[in-house]
Amino acid sequence: METQIENYIDYLNSVKHASANTIASYRRDLKKMSRFFADRQCTDVRELRGTDLNSYVLDMESQGMSTATISRSIASMKSFFLYLLKQGEITEDYADALKPPKIEKKAPETLSIEEINLLLDQPSRLTPKEIRDKAMLELLYATGMRVSELINLKITDVNLTMNYILCRDVSKERVIPIENVAKMALENYIKSVRESISHGSMFLFTNMKGQPMTRQGFWKLIKAYAAKAGIDKDITPHMIRHSFASHLVSNGADLKAVQEMLGHSDISTTQIYLRSRQSKLKEEYEKAHPRAKMA
Repeated sequence: METQIENYIDYLNSVKHASANTIASYRRDLKKMSRFFADRQCTDVRELRGTDLNSYVLDMESQGMSTATISRSIASMKSFFLYLLKQGEITEDYADALKPPKIEKKAPETLSIEEINLLLDQPSRLTPKEIRDKAMLELLYATGMRVSELINLKITDVNLTMNYILCRDVSKERVIPIENVAKMALENYIKSVRESISHGSMFLFTNMKGQPMTRQGFWKLIKAYAAKAGIDKDITPHMIRHSFASHLVSNGADLKAVQEMLGHSDISTTQIYLRSRQSKLKEEYEKAHPRAKMA
């Protein structure tokens, strides 16, 4: 088996031109598999069957390896055995039937409502820049837009009369309502300082030189206000998007409506916020119910 593994590694290097990291990862995974079977007096890859490969996967699980590690090992095995099949060294690819374990998505990190309020209160609204910053931060939290969508908004995408923003992603567009605080901040920005900042740009928000706002520029803006607020978290624009969705779901918003506002094509992506809410409810229940901790 060791010879076949080394031949496969040579193939990855000379034919597939795989990266050094990929090759190192595959070699490590396959060497572990080889040692497992060698310890069981099996060194001929042609003797392995589906039950043998499943035993190895179960052994990894019993050792408490992460689902990501096991999934990567299975991917390495599948690639290796497919190579052997094409080379004619085995007559059936038993690794093809292996199923990677389901990776449970972690609940996204969010800000509390108090932290959001603290962050959004940081721009002083005394200078054109801070009036702009206030409008951007309020709009981001009011709509849950991605930062790329926010910085690419056009002035024509804003409808303050009907209280909505027309948001476009790569493949489609969606209409997102905006609440009163965000509307007032946006109205103040557009009426009082936008013209002097944007220099006629079609974009809703620009930097102070009238050029399009960049993702990096907005990222730095958020970091600065988070530091000013004394919030000890690595705040990102996407964390504010997660907070928008989590706070809506926690307060009883319909999951389908949240999906539409976020622009998720599949509602399963949005359901992670529901699981987060259920987890918090369970935590509060166990903390508060008199009999929750009784044996």
